[in-house]
Amino acid sequence: MPGERLSVRGTSEVGRFPGAAPPTRVEVSIQKDGEKKQEEGACRRWFRKMCPCCCKRQATMSIDVTDKVELVKPPAPVVEPNKPKLENGDSKEMEELKLSVCSVDLLSNKTGQNRQEHHTDLYHGNELVIRRGQTFQMEMELNRPFNAENHKMHIDLKTGPLPLVSKGTHVIIPLVDQLEDERWEAKIVEQDGNKIKLSVNSPVNAVVGLYGLTVTTSTLKGDLANTFNPNKNVVMLFNPWCEDDSVFLDEEEERKEYVLNDTGRIYYGTEKQIGARTWNFGQFHEGILEACLFILEKSDMPPSGRWDPVNVVRVISAMINAQDDFGVLVGNWSGNYADGVSPSAWSSSVEILKKYHSSNGTPVCYGQCWVFSGVTTTVLRCLGIPARSVTNFQSAHDTDVSLTTDVYLDESMDPIDYLNSDSVWNFHVWNDCWMARPDLPPGHGGWQAVDSTPQETSQGTFRCGPASVNAIRLGQVYLKHDTPFVFAEVNSDKIYWQRNVDGTFSQIYSEKKAVGHCISTKAVGSEERADITHLYKHQEGSEEERIAVETASRYGSKPDVYSTPMAEDVSVEVKMEGEGPRMGADAKLNIVVKNLSSQPRRTMLHSQAAVMYYTGVLKGTIKKEQLPVELLPNEEKTIEWVLPYQQYQNQLVDQAALMLTLSGRVSETQQVLANQTTFRLRTPDLNITPLGDAVVGKEMAAKITFTNPLPRTLKEVVFRVEGLGLQKGHEVVVGDVGGLATVTLTEHFIPSQPGPRKLVASLDCRQLTQVHGVADINVLEK
Repeated sequence: MPGERLSVRGTSEVGRFPGAAPPTRVEVSIQKDGEKKQEEGACRRWFRKMCPCCCKRQATMSIDVTDKVELVKPPAPVVEPNKPKLENGDSKEMEELKLSVCSVDLLSNKTGQNRQEHHTDLYHGNELVIRRGQTFQMEMELNRPFNAENHKMHIDLKTGPLPLVSKGTHVIIPLVDQLEDERWEAKIVEQDGNKIKLSVNSPVNAVVGLYGLTVTTSTLKGDLANTFNPNKNVVMLFNPWCEDDSVFLDEEEERKEYVLNDTGRIYYGTEKQIGARTWNFGQFHEGILEACLFILEKSDMPPSGRWDPVNVVRVISAMINAQDDFGVLVGNWSGNYADGVSPSAWSSSVEILKKYHSSNGTPVCYGQCWVFSGVTTTVLRCLGIPARSVTNFQSAHDTDVSLTTDVYLDESMDPIDYLNSDSVWNFHVWNDCWMARPDLPPGHGGWQAVDSTPQETSQGTFRCGPASVNAIRLGQVYLKHDTPFVFAEVNSDKIYWQRNVDGTFSQIYSEKKAVGHCISTKAVGSEERADITHLYKHQEGSEEERIAVETASRYGSKPDVYSTPMAEDVSVEVKMEGEGPRMGADAKLNIVVKNLSSQPRRTMLHSQAAVMYYTGVLKGTIKKEQLPVELLPNEEKTIEWVLPYQQYQNQLVDQAALMLTLSGRVSETQQVLANQTTFRLRTPDLNITPLGDAVVGKEMAAKITFTNPLPRTLKEVVFRVEGLGLQKGHEVVVGDVGGLATVTLTEHFIPSQPGPRKLVASLDCRQLTQVHGVADINVLEK
């Protein structure tokens, strides 16, 4: 430690041990038996000759040495009278018993036994990275053979700024004859002369994080203690392979996907136009483990709390956003990203996390929900917690804990924008993570929803979860953490209110299937989309689903909101052909109105098209019209609705999203018709074509092609390209791209890792977002 001074047993240790120094006071007293007059001894005479300025004759033989003293080897050893006598009086025998460590090998090579058995061989570097609840091996070289009859040894592991045994942050690992589970222990499994090999066991509830390691040796009685610091660290992670760890995941294929896969797919768009983009999680990339440990250190969570994945996930949820704790990412939904990176331009967590770490915790600009989710997946997988990014289409944002999504209309059935604080996002991306929940009633372990996007505060901090997905499905919103908010996102009813003449509001319609559609994540072991809606909610309209909604509503701020169901014989819905409208062309939708009765029906449909952020916040209305509809008995009528390109070309915001709102009242029955449909204008992909053979250490290339779909010039176009194991992420400034023009970029790089790899590219441009592409490249060994 800085400023520490080693004690000196004898002058022979000066210059032998770093920091050892001679004592500043030297007392020499020599007197022969029977003599009254003190005679100057040989040592004194020699010392006076060597340094006469310091050794003038004095009445006493006690001298203070206050200046610098240069010690020269004396002709005879100096006896230290204050040194305690040994019990057996035999210093030579005790010196022969003294045991010290010469070196420690943590066997931390990526190809070695420890990293292979602990499934940590993919992490960059050669530090020892292990998982808790599992034994690891280490070797030591001693100054003499270890003898259990004479020697004692223990290992110290310390983590955090103030390690304490009582908090589990200072671990003392004793040597034992037999290893037992659930405790810190070490056993000598091999001995060859001065070399020993230890097997060290850790409990399943060990604190995760970075540990410093030292080894202390002594005699059986504790004498001649010696502590050796090899200046090597140990990183402890959660263990999804250990049955007794809270994050244990049973299926090997799922562990490969949710812990070891460093790339994935994140879904976006609308439920009828689901888009997918490849994301580089990069949890094993150089510097990422260090960045994840830095995030833990920077949080307010004490190191002693890091044994519990519930605590860790809750802290990570808060730390990924910078809203109130200088976390990783600054959220920005304004459309102005001039002083940072546009959220849609990111395609990897690596650059974000490395930038945050290298700047000592300066938040990175900017992120939106899919970026927050991608980074969260990286951090959780890196720490050993199984995780995946999840997209919910038609995702409600309940602002008043009513567990309903409220839409307010005026007397003319037009939306009252300033009252509509609840919103329905086209899509919202959060995370699932896998763990047991001993803090909840049985049956609520497994997948837990966690959301790092800053939307609402939880216990005073912008964070969300972990919330049991099973509790969400059952409507058990009283179970922690933040279950009501996630329930409303996936299964709240949309309630329509109309303003009366006196200013009060009456409930006029309840839409029970408005939110929580096509909940999606990447399938295990493939690039396909897996629909996991059934995990979050029962089948829409089923008795179980209605019971869950009613159970949840009892704990909301409007428990009596539901009106008596009314007969409905006219329906209205919006359909689109194929994959939907494309950017740069007229947007065409079909409004389908059905009369299910044996009587004619008439209504006036009010239609309003608005540009919308994907969060459900409306930017402004760009088209309004009224559509008179007359239906014969049992007739179905299709009305083509068109939004010309000229009407929306200068109005679009991120994600190119729009909302069509339809409302009306059937003249004969006073039935209220209401429908809100979101859609996006599809953008083109970046086409990436690999060129040449993909071999480790051999240069290859890839051609990236993009065609501007708009009849207008794109300004300041930038490409961002990255491939884990292929090349580092970087920007390529393209500049302006003319209307309907095609640009081709050729990337040259040298693959550094074998196996299946992905080259990911995205386009960053203010006029066009969510343009990206991916190429699969199988790299061969050299």
